[in-house]
Amino acid sequence: METLNIHGVSGDSRILIGESLANLSAYLPSKPAVIITDATVRKLYGHLFPPLAVIEIGSGEEIKTIDTVCRIYTALMEQGLDRTGFVVGIGGGIVCDIAGFVASTYMRGIDFGFAATTLLAQVDASVGGKNGVNFGGFKNMVGVFNQPRFVICDPHLLSSLPRRELCCGFAEIIKHALISNADMFAFIEHNSGRALALARDVIERLVHESVALKAGIVSRDEKEAGERRKLNFGHTFGHAIEAVSGIPHGEAVSAGMVIAARLSAARGMLPDADLQRICRLLAAMDLPRHVPVTVDALVDALQKDKKRARDRIHVILLDAIGRAVVQTFDMRELVKAVTEVYI
Repeated sequence: METLNIHGVSGDSRILIGESLANLSAYLPSKPAVIITDATVRKLYGHLFPPLAVIEIGSGEEIKTIDTVCRIYTALMEQGLDRTGFVVGIGGGIVCDIAGFVASTYMRGIDFGFAATTLLAQVDASVGGKNGVNFGGFKNMVGVFNQPRFVICDPHLLSSLPRRELCCGFAEIIKHALISNADMFAFIEHNSGRALALARDVIERLVHESVALKAGIVSRDEKEAGERRKLNFGHTFGHAIEAVSGIPHGEAVSAGMVIAARLSAARGMLPDADLQRICRLLAAMDLPRHVPVTVDALVDALQKDKKRARDRIHVILLDAIGRAVVQTFDMRELVKAVTEVYI
């Protein structure tokens, strides 16, 4: 097992890579605690849960709402959980987002931790202190920055994932490589088949390098004032695609990264050879390079992006594989540029 630490304004977080869900009890504080999970995770791994009250929620982006949060508040009150309590989210990104948001707002905030059961959650959703829910059909429109006390990343849990969900996690891993680690990108290129087969040495290296990269960035810029914006590579366009098409987050981010890479190439920043490498790797990892939504629908969703500040928005581009830059566009300029590269 390897431990990485995030030091944030909202608290410190330990990321436990290679730890087993069966050892969760060792990390729980000596105070009342409640588990939040979904039906699938409970059915598969409930026998590994510590003996605590369980609040079960549904699955899918459609349940990541304020209504779900309110139902959990009610359940916590019925359990008698007070300000000394602790919340444990056991599941994928949706469970972790909801559990973190609930804990951060219940009784003005109580402590919480995660056991991430999907690759996407282990390398992204559970790490970094962003907790939120969707609103009005748009992703993570209501949320907070608050660090979990711990995150357990158990590699054994990944074997139960459907291939499509597994590939969504690889989209975020590839994103991390693209913004900051060219060697990691080359490693994935040469080990794509073994990664998809969940070879233990490959998975543990990719999870560790992804989490280490994100932990370092978050520790330096917890609330996204500068460097952390680079973690949004592919997400400005990906969130718009996700809102319009309803496809899974990782697939939308994959298509969003291609738009951002094409925009980088069109502006003379990214060499065409690098653009082609990006597209080939995404294809090798069973990830889409294009999603057939209309330009008008994509543009409409972009204009509702929560990161927009009046008529300006930060967009992450590449000037090489492993090197990201933050550029500011006004919305009219961005709409024109996206229209030209969206194929």
